[in-house]
Amino acid sequence: MAVSGGRSAAGPWYALKVKPIVLLALVGCGLTAADWKPLFNGKNLDGWEVIGDGQWTVMGDGTLLGQRIGDLRKMLVPGGPLPTPGQFKSWVDTQSWLYTKRGDFKEFDLHLEYWTKTTGNSGVSIRDTSRAQAGVTTPPDYTRTPSKIGYEIQINNRFPDPHPSGSIYGFMDAPKEAQHEDDWNTMEILSRNDKITVTLNGRVVAEHPGDPKRSKVGPIGLQMHDQFSLIMFRNVRIREL
Repeated sequence: MAVSGGRSAAGPWYALKVKPIVLLALVGCGLTAADWKPLFNGKNLDGWEVIGDGQWTVMGDGTLLGQRIGDLRKMLVPGGPLPTPGQFKSWVDTQSWLYTKRGDFKEFDLHLEYWTKTTGNSGVSIRDTSRAQAGVTTPPDYTRTPSKIGYEIQINNRFPDPHPSGSIYGFMDAPKEAQHEDDWNTMEILSRNDKITVTLNGRVVAEHPGDPKRSKVGPIGLQMHDQFSLIMFRNVRIREL
């Protein structure tokens, strides 16, 4: 085993280049860096399906851009198609999602980087066997959205929602200061049968065993929360146990 400072393998544990806890975790689950595989290939949407009316575009540098296709100039004109507050709210809250076509992800580590605009809201869903069908209706049925069927890991850049980025929505809130506002952030989601762990920018921000009544298996989804959403993802990769 490699050690620093010319110390022998019999030297003190703190001389190791690899922290023992991390090393034991990798040995214990049998994973190595080579086990990471791209979940998004950076070229096209092969292996994914769009749920709802969102537009998901693969940019030249491989970044995935999610935005809405509605013409806001027409939708928000005075006296236009949304004349009442109720009609406006039903329209603006309608979600869109991008889901993996594969639906049998079970125990895994998911790595991604995300950026969303000021007042942006997004999320990552796991184990949602409904594939967000109740979220893309107008208005959404919030009793059956992905956070109620499976789990949603929140992304929130100063959006008026009490759950900060990294929260396991409805189960455990992350600390607000863990996110870099208006910038790229790195998130890792560890899905295990007995626990979900979320790391944001290298810091564990939320852990919860989840609801034993919910599925342990499902697809992975990326969210556009509302009609004003703008979200980017890159370096989306997965390591399965």
